[in-house]
Amino acid sequence: MLPSLFNFFHINISFVFCTFFAFFTSLAAALLCGGKLISFLKKHQGKGQPIRRDGPQSHLATKQGTPTMGGLLIIGSTLLSTLLWCRLDNPFVWTALTVFIVYALIGFADDFVKIKKQSSSAVSGPMRLLLEFSTAFAAVLVISFNTPETERFILNIPYFQNLAFNLCWFYIPFAMFVLVGTANSVNLSDGLDGLAGGLCVIALSVFMIFAAVCDSSLTEIFSISPVKGGADIAVICAAAVGGCVGFLWFNAPPAKIFMGDTGSLALGGLLGTIALTIRQEIILAVVGGIFVMEALSDIIQVFWYRRTGRRVFLMAPIHHHFEQLGWKETTVVLRFWIIGLILALVGLLSLFMTGE
Repeated sequence: MLPSLFNFFHINISFVFCTFFAFFTSLAAALLCGGKLISFLKKHQGKGQPIRRDGPQSHLATKQGTPTMGGLLIIGSTLLSTLLWCRLDNPFVWTALTVFIVYALIGFADDFVKIKKQSSSAVSGPMRLLLEFSTAFAAVLVISFNTPETERFILNIPYFQNLAFNLCWFYIPFAMFVLVGTANSVNLSDGLDGLAGGLCVIALSVFMIFAAVCDSSLTEIFSISPVKGGADIAVICAAAVGGCVGFLWFNAPPAKIFMGDTGSLALGGLLGTIALTIRQEIILAVVGGIFVMEALSDIIQVFWYRRTGRRVFLMAPIHHHFEQLGWKETTVVLRFWIIGLILALVGLLSLFMTGE
């Protein structure tokens, strides 16, 4: 019955198995290697990740000494699983993995300097942005020129059937902003145990569904742009979800390890690249609404403080604001996850609202 359904929608059954095994391979690798990585990082990091002095005071007592760079666990397991279960002749696969690795290296450099200096400030903002935008520019060019000319610079508007805008060459800077903005938004959300990891699991799961639909005859039913090779992107999503779930096993409160910029920048870059590849940039803003909220709260706080000397939020990013209101860390995380799940359903709803 199930194989017949897959065949009816032109979904390759081998892709379904690859997605399934990509998730479990990555999950198993993360669970098996997590303990050893934690021991290694504890041995070589000494005092662990430095905690912000201007952050919640409770963090100084509960999080001091916890090792960081736990994103290495996600990155390693995702790469292993992707290389095992993905078709490696797809340029979109290599673009996604390149962004994933480069952003991980940027984050790793940032984490390394923080640990070495025992300071919450590390690599300068302008240098980080230069590296991020340079990588984004190269990635957007590769994605654009491997996309059919009729779809190359199109911005699809979800929830409205056949509504799209041709941004022409303006699409390139727009797409670069989406990629870099997503990476840094995920990075900002990585301030509480399990918050960024859980939200990434939700967002990547949604994009796994979108990517699978884009590479099947379901595109005609749901009226979304077809993407040749989208099935491979779905496999990458499944691998990344497995890695994140395995990481959350060790990051559950109280965390034994932090993701660090190594993981958050890499996951954000991967998420942004996937959204650009399957032409779902606006859905990214919907599904990643918590990430958008985190980034906006930080921007608003800095802007308003510099202009007036007063704060809009008790503390930014906004998850710290709720902590300052007296919410427990686990309460903030669970409620943000719930909002993330609701936004994921709103994002998936777009498939049915634009369909025939």
